[in-house]
Amino acid sequence: MDDASLEGAVAIVTGAAGGIGSEVVGQLRAAGANVVAEDIDPAVHELADDRVAPLTGDAAQADTARAAVALALERFGGLDVVINNAGRFLLKPLVDTTDDEWDGLMTNNVRSVFVHCREALPHLIGRGGGAIVNVSSISGVIGLPAQGAYCATKGAIAQITRQLAIEHAAQGVRVNAVAPGAVDTDFVNAALAGAPDLQAARGDIGRSHPIGRMADPREIARVMVFLASPASSFMTGAVVMADGGFTAQ
Repeated sequence: MDDASLEGAVAIVTGAAGGIGSEVVGQLRAAGANVVAEDIDPAVHELADDRVAPLTGDAAQADTARAAVALALERFGGLDVVINNAGRFLLKPLVDTTDDEWDGLMTNNVRSVFVHCREALPHLIGRGGGAIVNVSSISGVIGLPAQGAYCATKGAIAQITRQLAIEHAAQGVRVNAVAPGAVDTDFVNAALAGAPDLQAARGDIGRSHPIGRMADPREIARVMVFLASPASSFMTGAVVMADGGFTAQ
């Protein structure tokens, strides 16, 4: 088997209907994996085929995580990979952030990782090992203006990644995270919805990265699939910066 191959592996991908998530599903499938594609957006069912089983649900709810694991076992006979990609953004200074906004972001971004890891780990361990890939951010590594709540959630994800990697390394479960810079998806456009000139704002974000642009979703998906594959077999507890040089400045 090629090191990058995931032939016969079974994966769960949360946030699968979005720009990055749908690319991850497609690349996992191309690498030979079977995928449970989970999203709160019913559009996730558009990804369905003989190797992709869609599931509609809120990734932050334990019932959804249990349903995703059950679907992986029922449809494909096991579970080897979990990619925790679901999340949302908040661009607001901390002093203007409400209790509900703070709690909602923590629930969406952090509890979703917690419940999926908790439900999946016994099955990964039972298979003799597996891989978990979480999505942190440059915002989880450095401080950025007007991102108090978002930075806190992505920092929490980076630390969950490290902790689970240490706790489960001896059981063959690798846990890593990718920390992207800005990615050219609807996620960015929604965050910039109030900007007086959307294209100018997008250009400013691209130029803030030394590489001179935002990432294409395919570029981030490739890193995530690499971390899920045997090609990264000696990596665990890593937070991989895929940020066009942003944090190297």
